[in-house]
Amino acid sequence: MGEAEERAVLEVLRSGQLGQGPVVERLEAAFAELCGVSHAVAVSSGTTALVAALQALGVGPGEEVLTSPFTFVATLNAILECGATARFADIHPVDFTLDPDPLGDRLSDRTRVVMPVHLYGQPAAMDRIAPLAAAHGAALVEDAAQAHGALVDGSPAGSFGIGCFSLYATKNVTTGEGGVVTTDDDELVDRLRLLRNQGMRSRYVYEIPGHNYRLTDLQAAIGLPQLATLAERTSRRNHNADRLSEGLAGIPGLVTPSIAAGRTHAFHQYTVRVTDDARITRDELAERMAEFGIGTGVYYPTVVFDAPCYRDHPRVVVEPVPEAEAAAREVLSLPVHPWLSDGDIDRIVAAVRSCFGQ
Repeated sequence: MGEAEERAVLEVLRSGQLGQGPVVERLEAAFAELCGVSHAVAVSSGTTALVAALQALGVGPGEEVLTSPFTFVATLNAILECGATARFADIHPVDFTLDPDPLGDRLSDRTRVVMPVHLYGQPAAMDRIAPLAAAHGAALVEDAAQAHGALVDGSPAGSFGIGCFSLYATKNVTTGEGGVVTTDDDELVDRLRLLRNQGMRSRYVYEIPGHNYRLTDLQAAIGLPQLATLAERTSRRNHNADRLSEGLAGIPGLVTPSIAAGRTHAFHQYTVRVTDDARITRDELAERMAEFGIGTGVYYPTVVFDAPCYRDHPRVVVEPVPEAEAAAREVLSLPVHPWLSDGDIDRIVAAVRSCFGQ
């Protein structure tokens, strides 16, 4: 955090209003502008954003939400919390997001929502997924937790359906904990705001059963300055990613990220694949990088339903997803954040090449 965030937080502390108020409204306005939509509703987490979006649509028991098997567990938990059934289509092996071809095969008259996950900062193929969902009469909820400011054919993530973003501590824009729902639907945003505030339109006047999904002004104050500098920091992430890919090119068994045509990448993570023909495994690479003092991360080590609590769950439909299972075995994320220097990037490249005997 920088001086701008410190000043903004102090202003809120000194104002005496810590809960949801005018700073949250300013954050919402800035986020709506970022996503090119009419409305943004700030909530308490990215998971809450997904739950609130599904609840606002009235999704419930007997209905299916079709999503990616290669994602953080919050995606699945949100579906189950609403009483719906979770079903999965496989991912594309290059961009790690929902592959429109198997997606089309798994859509049915029970599919109420299609929920693509924009993974690692690259949005899914919304130009193909959105028409598929519309043709089946399914709503579109974007799990855009990692894709702040990313584009598909010039349209921002979060503008194709109902966008759900995370503002968790590790995200490209953070409030520590928090989330945002984006939409152009006036009726939907009204319902979201009721759900967020215990179902109240005004104090003690209850219209629907609701929840406490509110974000505080104190949290919003942390996020606002970051939105102002997001483009600059995203540009730096892309610069770092370009240098990493250039430096890591030509290593047998190491596949660097690629950006799909017509899309931009927020590079929340820079994720490589260590394939079966590499001289070391993914886990061996992670261990050796740690010896160099360089952190790495596996996002995600299994497909999302690969735990007893989900595999045996009556509302989780487990079907073959070989591309997602292969990715879970092979992915490793390297540092790409905007505070890396060019010298840091050189050090990362040298370490990876050394691990591969290059």
